[in-house]
Order: sequence, then C-alpha cells, then structure tokens
Amino acid sequence: QVQLVESGGGLVQPGGSLRLSCATSATMYSINVMAWYRQTPGKERELVASISRGNNVNYADSVKGRFTISREVDKNTWNLQMNSLKPEDTAIYYCNQVSVNGISNWGQGTQVTVSS
Repeated sequence: QVQLVESGGGLVQPGGSLRLSCATSATMYSINVMAWYRQTPGKERELVASISRGNNVNYADSVKGRFTISREVDKNTWNLQMNSLKPEDTAIYYCNQVSVNGISNWGQGTQVTVSS
C-alpha cells in the first residue's frame, strides 16, 4: 500500500516562509500527478498546486507568485515552497498523488498556521 508522509508545517508570522515536503513510498515513475491541497474547517479541500510527469505545473490563483511546487525524483519527494505567507493561507495541507493507473493517494495532512 502506498504511503505519503508530509513534513514541514508549523506556525509562521505573516510574510514568512515555510517549505512542505511529501515523501512517497511509490516510485516517482509510477506517478502521473503530484499535488498539494489545503482545507479549512467548513470548506471543501482545494487544489493549491500540482506538477505532472511532464513537469507541467499548475497553481491556484490565490498562491501564484508566492508558492512554488517542485519534485526531487531521486528522493521520491515533492515540495511546496511557500513565501509571503498570509493569514488566509492557514489550513491543513495535504499532499496527493495520482498514479499512471489513475489511483489517488493522500497524505495525513500537516497544519500550517500564519499568525502574528
């Protein structure tokens, strides 16, 4: 069974930075899309950023220019660099992968809190 483990969440002041990482037990070559989602209480989970096998990236409008998604194939890991953080970025962040067979797997989530 595929396992995804997130790390890097925490508390940061507005304007600060955090880097989230997601480590997968799958081989990167079996993954079609790697992504980060976030969710706040009472709201649906929303896509933050994604990167495909072909290195096509996609960002939510609210994070464009501030967040950067990247992958490290040799480490079976993808990352989300978050800069210029705002209080509205506060959420639980989940990593997600979709395999070449269309199977979706989720991490357990990591809390990001942006507050002074």
